[in-house]
Amino acid sequence: MPVAPRLLAALACATVLSPAAAQTSTETELRRLTQENLDAIAPGLVEVWQRNAHERLVHVDENGIARNKADFLAELKPLPAGLVGSLAIDRFAVTDLGDTAVVTHEDLETLDYHGQTLRSRWRQTDTWVRGGDGWKLVGEQVLALQTDPPTVALTSAQLCGYNGTYRLTDKIRATLRCDTGVLIGEREGRAPTSYRAEIADVFFAPGQPRTRRIFQRDAQGRIVGFVDRREGLDIRWTRVK
Repeated sequence: MPVAPRLLAALACATVLSPAAAQTSTETELRRLTQENLDAIAPGLVEVWQRNAHERLVHVDENGIARNKADFLAELKPLPAGLVGSLAIDRFAVTDLGDTAVVTHEDLETLDYHGQTLRSRWRQTDTWVRGGDGWKLVGEQVLALQTDPPTVALTSAQLCGYNGTYRLTDKIRATLRCDTGVLIGEREGRAPTSYRAEIADVFFAPGQPRTRRIFQRDAQGRIVGFVDRREGLDIRWTRVK
């Protein structure tokens, strides 16, 4: 008996749509497993990570410390008394390669720290592999998403006290001048940069929370230069005038 044209069309559509359906199925399952792992962190549920992590797991935390599965599980403990926290997926994307998938997700953390509420964001990149026992997490790297710190208001006299020319080398100099509530840094060949005070003598450029401009003073309290600090490393500038 010939196959009805409508049935042939349905079979053709099913063939075309199956990769998308597989992608949706993979994404749904990995999102479920990811949230399950996140839910297990605050209470220190080792059994969840024992089940979902591959035996050759490589986990790199937000401080850059790499651990294998045994080391990671050994350090997975409930939050101390006085702390109540939760993690929830906010953004989730999957690159499905068949039996391997790379997931990037942005997570929202809410932490009650002895009565004070802290909210932070994390970005994680996960590699999952699929075997006979389902999907297993084989690699994870965690990044803390940084935000600009709170600012303080300096007086005009305080702010303008940083005005001057600063030297990095004989050929590289920068000038600073005060403006309404900010310091403007100017350097030849670059666009001006605005700096805001985190505390006196410590400034940051909005949108660049990994760096600080820290001014240095002599024994008499006079500004003699500054350091541009990034990841704990300093580039030193000397005040010329």
